[in-house]
Amino acid sequence: MEHATDVAAAIESSVESLAAVLERARLAQTPVIPPAQLRVLTIVAENRHTNMSRLAEALDVVPSSASRLCDRLEATGLLRRVADPRDRREVRLLLTTASRRLLADLRERRRAALTDVLERMPVTARQDLVRALRAFEAAAADPADTSAGDDLRTA
Repeated sequence: MEHATDVAAAIESSVESLAAVLERARLAQTPVIPPAQLRVLTIVAENRHTNMSRLAEALDVVPSSASRLCDRLEATGLLRRVADPRDRREVRLLLTTASRRLLADLRERRRAALTDVLERMPVTARQDLVRALRAFEAAAADPADTSAGDDLRTA
C-alpha cells in the first residue's frame, strides 16, 4: 500500500493533467472568456440570487473589483444587472441567453475533451476511477456542512 503522501503526489499530478485538458477546451471556445470572467458566469449560473456583495465574497475580492468584472461581462452582452424586486437597493446579476449558450457550449467541449482522454483508458480503469473519485468526494465532504449546494465558492 502506498503512503498517503505518495497518493497525494499522484493526485496532484493527475489534477494538473485534468486542468490542462479543461483549459484546452476553454481556449478552443470562441470567444475565449478569461478565467475570472468565466468564474463570475459560473457563480451566477449556480446561484439565482447572486448580487454584487455575494459575488465579491465568492471571488474573495473587494466589491469594486467584482463590479469591474461585471462591467466587462455586461459590455459583451454576457451579464445583466437588474434591481432586486425584493430590495431595490440591491442589484441582482443575471445571465443572458448568450452566456447560457456559452456555458452550455463550454460544458460540451469539456465533456468531449474528457471523453477523448477516458476512451484511451481501459474500461476497468475508468470504473476504478469513478469509484475512487466517489470515495474521495465522500471523504472530502464536510460533515458539518448542510448547505452543500449553496456554497458560492464552488465555482
